[in-house]
Amino acid sequence: MGINRTGPDWRLNEMTVLAKTDRERFLARIAPETPFYALFDRIPGVSFFAKDLSFRLMCANQQFVERFGFAKEAEIIGKDDFELFPARLAENFRRDDEEVLRTGEPKWRIVELFFSRQGLPDWFVTDKMPVRDKKGRVIGVMGISRGYGSAPEEVHAQERIGRAVEHIRQHFREKITVEGLAELTHLSTRQLHRRFIEAFGMSPQAVVMKLRIQAGCELLADPDVQISEAARSVGFSDQSSFTLHFHKHMGVTPLRYRRQFI
Repeated sequence: MGINRTGPDWRLNEMTVLAKTDRERFLARIAPETPFYALFDRIPGVSFFAKDLSFRLMCANQQFVERFGFAKEAEIIGKDDFELFPARLAENFRRDDEEVLRTGEPKWRIVELFFSRQGLPDWFVTDKMPVRDKKGRVIGVMGISRGYGSAPEEVHAQERIGRAVEHIRQHFREKITVEGLAELTHLSTRQLHRRFIEAFGMSPQAVVMKLRIQAGCELLADPDVQISEAARSVGFSDQSSFTLHFHKHMGVTPLRYRRQFI
């Protein structure tokens, strides 16, 4: 039985193959110095980066560069997170990068936290995916990051959860209920949950817990702060509850986590 070269499906497949070939030729002609990622500078608040297998920065848009006080991309190339961030924050970034490199799968909506000198949390949401060579081998990781926290009302206007975000930021050490957040935002609890999933990839309760755990990490780095004191300071009723949740999120107990800083 001969191949039907007159049907619409065959014609569509032929056009698809031709388009793919044209695409490959087009991409092959692009000069390596063409910085596509510079277009991210046209989107306020968005930083782009790409790292090699040694986790060194290979590319960064201007917003990422200026965020660390540099003037040009060339000044930041070759640096890793431990040269730019506090060690505890860099460790979190490294774990996510390692997972992307190991699995070859992207990680979307990673909520990453840091604390200001005033002890208030600021956060940004990062999307990461692997960089592959022409043979499909993973050779690095790239991502974009959008800041949340410094201007939550403006950033979250489209999600209508700005008030909830700022309330959590200011009061995460205290008791926070979903019902209270819903009332604050004039949303139902179901709507609020959905908005948080869309914005952060996690529920309001999970955001609060992540903030408490990260604040606990900050305190545990200080050898003068007792673990029980750290637990109470970040909103836990007792040390055992803190230990349970800390281990669930960090993979180690508070005591073992602390030992790395002693």
